[in-house]
Amino acid sequence: MTSSSSPAYKRILLKLSGEALMGTQSYGIDPAVATQIAKDISDIQQMGVQTAIVIGGGNIFRGVAASARGMDRATADYMGMLATVINALALQDALEQQDVVTRVVTAIEMREVAEPFIRRRAIRHLEKGRVVVFGAGTGNPYFSTDTAAALRGMEIKADVILKGTKVDGIYSADPVQDPSAIRFERISYRQVLEQGLKVMDATAISLCMDNRLPIVVFDLRTPGNIKRAICGEPIGSLVSP
Repeated sequence: MTSSSSPAYKRILLKLSGEALMGTQSYGIDPAVATQIAKDISDIQQMGVQTAIVIGGGNIFRGVAASARGMDRATADYMGMLATVINALALQDALEQQDVVTRVVTAIEMREVAEPFIRRRAIRHLEKGRVVVFGAGTGNPYFSTDTAAALRGMEIKADVILKGTKVDGIYSADPVQDPSAIRFERISYRQVLEQGLKVMDATAISLCMDNRLPIVVFDLRTPGNIKRAICGEPIGSLVSP
């Protein structure tokens, strides 16, 4: 692909799992992985694509897992939201080392480290060419960062949600455990819900379906894949009406 390819999307919402930042580690943030992601984002910024990011916190703390072990669910979810802010700050640092101007915006106020989420201000940052990293999920327990991605995607009027994962698309089953799993090039929201496919949780999929916001699921670990997805190359799987 040549760098002159024009972007298929003007404004995107990139959804990263906390686990994406771990690399091969079992916990925490791998600086090399954060740097690679930042370089990929820098590439698309240079194409004039407005980029917002929602990041999870599973590499540090998983609220769902903690509540399964007996912790109060709301408390566990708030702890998970704080973990996403740690990741957002790490990503901001990696992006700024690539000379990408970045703002961390959180759903829970912590003014000393980030801006509170104000929709119009976030959109203004995007229009000025800044990357906006949304931390702390939706600010509400019982909602995942997938749902936060769908919600923020709608609020900023993104053209697409790009969900970076460890696999190269959506499969009928876990391709690691089931070699006969079928990969979908395109699939409808309804099929994802009916088949219970682990793309995003049902709340997030329903939000995207109601607002006709397409989702592209792709392998984040291949350098340059974000740019390929932006240029509309058929990488990964597309969820659409």
